[in-house]
Amino acid sequence: MAPMLRRDFLIASPRIAGFASLARLGLRSWPLPAQSGTTPPGAKNILDYGARPDGKSLSTKAIQRAIDEVSGSGGGVVLAPAGTFLIAGLELKSRVTLYLDASCTLVGSAALDDYGDSDRRHVLFAKNAEDLTLSGQGTIDGQGPAFWERSDRPPATPDNAWKDVATHSTQVRKGGRPSPMIHFEQCRSVHIGGITLSNSSGRTLQSLACDTVAIDGIRIRNAPFGINTDGIDIVASRQVTVSNCDIATGDDAICLKSPSPYGDTIPTENITVSNCRLTTSCNGFKIGTETHGIFRNIRFTDSVVSSDPSAPLNQRVIGGVSLEVADGGSIDGVVVSNIRMQYVRAPIFVRLEQRTPGENSFLRNVQMEGIEAEGAIVTSSITGVAGLRPSGITISDSHFHTAEQGRADWAGREIPEQADKYPEAWMMGRLPAYGFYLRHADQIELRHVTCIADERDERPAIVCEDVQDATFSGLALSAPAGGAPVFDLRDAQRVLISDTQAPAGSRVLALVSGADSSGIKLTADALGSGQQAVSFTGGASPDAATVN
Repeated sequence: MAPMLRRDFLIASPRIAGFASLARLGLRSWPLPAQSGTTPPGAKNILDYGARPDGKSLSTKAIQRAIDEVSGSGGGVVLAPAGTFLIAGLELKSRVTLYLDASCTLVGSAALDDYGDSDRRHVLFAKNAEDLTLSGQGTIDGQGPAFWERSDRPPATPDNAWKDVATHSTQVRKGGRPSPMIHFEQCRSVHIGGITLSNSSGRTLQSLACDTVAIDGIRIRNAPFGINTDGIDIVASRQVTVSNCDIATGDDAICLKSPSPYGDTIPTENITVSNCRLTTSCNGFKIGTETHGIFRNIRFTDSVVSSDPSAPLNQRVIGGVSLEVADGGSIDGVVVSNIRMQYVRAPIFVRLEQRTPGENSFLRNVQMEGIEAEGAIVTSSITGVAGLRPSGITISDSHFHTAEQGRADWAGREIPEQADKYPEAWMMGRLPAYGFYLRHADQIELRHVTCIADERDERPAIVCEDVQDATFSGLALSAPAGGAPVFDLRDAQRVLISDTQAPAGSRVLALVSGADSSGIKLTADALGSGQQAVSFTGGASPDAATVN
């Protein structure tokens, strides 16, 4: 794959519902109106069931009668025409398409009592249903701010703004909120397309224990300070595609999780996210938390993750791609390709730890290529903890630019393990490298990767600490300021550095430290005049590294 990102993958409007994925997933498509004001043959208009488009009269029961009748008669289309309809706890049923006219808005009630018991605390939901569709060009508005208030947390100090989160300034009002706003549970053959989801009071759209789901061309708009307002959550679900979506929210834009009332044995698998635009105050594409079960066969491709460079630091994306296992689960097989990141705090965060004890926890088989990132202010990292080591991770044909302005004392600071803490890209504080920090990890490969410090940075480009079987080939790196080594290898074993030019202005290509360092190989043909291939310190044996 060419290392440059394609510029043409976001041409189609995310407001247009694309139904091409229906046939691919074996879903059923009902005839839908081509434009606002037209009615599909046989559609049931919610106005005929008593729904009132004034935005004040609760229309849940009226719309529910239309849905129940259509589902009971074998299926069809329920049309929500132009107007504003107040609802709470509306249940979508099998074989029903709920179509929202472009001038239609379904508004979630701001009165929690309107939602009935806790199982119905969603603006719209479906459970144990199949062959159902939520589509159109209308809007569902959750009135999220009605359920929030300012928290008593003091503002972050300027020197901590880089790790602050805008949503921490908000808390949920006493009594709770409807969340997720749109919830599908134990459903099969689900299609969601074209609609806009806005002002969610909690998670916006969730698939829980579902099989065969297509989410296509939807638009999500939540406040950047909205607490827990995840865009799309895919939980213990299978065969899910998310495509052509435009998401701006306060919490994780797209998040895969594994907690499930049906047990942790249900895998989250065969998930494809493509051609999406993501912005958030939290993480862009994330696996975790929680991570009690297994995640496998996951793809995130052809997308943009970005922040407004003029926005406060606490409203920037935390991690462009965050892969986290913290609760005894596992990740096996992730492909990330052709992703453009702009002003994301940390482009890559891969973390295996044990916040919650579990057996046979692992994170492996991750391929990333075609990543283009600029304006980073937090170092990318791949880390495990004692006894839990991510492995088999390759990053290739990618470019990373950082503006972190790292200091020499960051390079020498002791990095805390934080083995049982909530995983986040800044959890270990300022890191000792400007490009990548790798610790307690095996079989890591960086191939044809560029890491450039756009501002003065006094740290090494790459730091490996207790890393085994790592390969660095064809790297293009900027010289650390102040004479720091390009590579800092600490108790590293079986490391190969090849086809990598020592950047002009650097003094030492690799510094090897620690008595456990061994099997390190470097090629010296890329050294300039006066540059040293390797030096040793901190108990490292001169036999730990060879230069060819």
